[in-house]
Amino acid sequence: MDRPSGRISYTKKMHTYAYDNAETPMNTRSSPTLDRPLDRRGFLGLAIGATALAASSGTVQAAPLKTAAKIVIIGAGAGGTALANRLVSRLDGAQITLIDPRQEHLYQPGLTLVAAGLKPAGYVTSKTTDWLPKGVTLIAQKAVAIDPVAKTVSTEGGDTLGYDFLVVAPGLVLDHDAIEGFSLDMVGENGIGALYAGPQYAAATWKAASKFIEEGGHGVFTRPGTEMKCAGAPLKHTFLIDDRLRRAGHRGKAEITYAAHDGALFGVPIVSEKVRMLFGDRTIAPVYHHVLKSIDPGSKRATFTTPEGTDEIDYDYLHVIPPQRAPEVIRQSGLSWADKWTDQGWVECDMATLQHLRYPDIWALGDVAGVPKGKTAASVKWQVPVVEDQILSAIAGREPTETYNGYTSCPMITKIGRAMLVEFDYNNNLTPSFPGIIPPLEELWISWLMKEVALKATYNAMLRGKA
Repeated sequence: MDRPSGRISYTKKMHTYAYDNAETPMNTRSSPTLDRPLDRRGFLGLAIGATALAASSGTVQAAPLKTAAKIVIIGAGAGGTALANRLVSRLDGAQITLIDPRQEHLYQPGLTLVAAGLKPAGYVTSKTTDWLPKGVTLIAQKAVAIDPVAKTVSTEGGDTLGYDFLVVAPGLVLDHDAIEGFSLDMVGENGIGALYAGPQYAAATWKAASKFIEEGGHGVFTRPGTEMKCAGAPLKHTFLIDDRLRRAGHRGKAEITYAAHDGALFGVPIVSEKVRMLFGDRTIAPVYHHVLKSIDPGSKRATFTTPEGTDEIDYDYLHVIPPQRAPEVIRQSGLSWADKWTDQGWVECDMATLQHLRYPDIWALGDVAGVPKGKTAASVKWQVPVVEDQILSAIAGREPTETYNGYTSCPMITKIGRAMLVEFDYNNNLTPSFPGIIPPLEELWISWLMKEVALKATYNAMLRGKA
């Protein structure tokens, strides 16, 4: 294994923050925007203010556009729900239909907190119907077929809907069956965790992780070789369990290995290097080009594919994140890319407009979109206005003006009470929302607060079409 040794120093290039514990900021150096230290109340005010700013539209909307257009949205997750709310307020007379069988809406950014014992499972769930506006029809069925030529969508209940405009936002599928020897009923037992699978599995993951924290041993943390939602989540879980071990006084009893699917720890090089240095400081050992292939729960052995063949690693705690793919209805519809991500099926679309390249009346939104970045809730927040503008422009017969630059945000939790607010675009440029206030590569309490307090409020405002 390629294991880091020694302490790796890090030169801070932006404002320096010092803390005496995980709760209270001690001091900040002055900056053009901060001419005196911010106390805890000041930081809380900043987070609340940021939430209020995000929840406001900032512009005066024009009168609703009259139309009889039929708009179908597949998926009532973050993207589909937010778009439906915005379209209802912008259109007068449109037939807007959402297709999704899920009764529960899942606040997915909260799953890492549940899996670290910081939130209950109920923190991430609400009713799908709680977020839907009047004027939208919900068909609580699964979409099973899309005919982009006839412009119809068929459901598992036998309904067929015609559309003028279609938005595909069904999320993605966790392909647990691709990992030999693994099944979801194992989660929580015999040292196996899998937080991505849902709130009950995130809670069960904490059960397995708690035993590891108490007893020690070898913890192995994985990520898949496919594209995935919130690529920072595997790192967050690793950092949080490391911190839990330290707080329990048991870090000396544990060894931690992080299995990276390629030659980096994160897709943005400067962030990957920062994570590598933090791993070195905390004696977390990365192994590169390791993709989980199978597990033997009886012997507690994980087998990974590598460029040299296979590698077997024994574990006491194993965190499993499976390959992730587009839902079957997308892969069978002819909407997927034909020359890339062929094993995953992401929707072929323009990376700036999210419009399908072959079917101009179709847009992809959220996890299913075949773009280089964008499988986070923060990305959805910036994608939704683009798709909204595309549809409104098509109805009004004008040229659209909004584009998506690949913005993605990852509040990278590095310990309880600390996080880095990492934001970047298609070109891996860091794009901080609070330059001079929140340095993106510093472990800060305020960044933790943004994750702990402001993020969910902003997310809920987004669902309502207000952010």
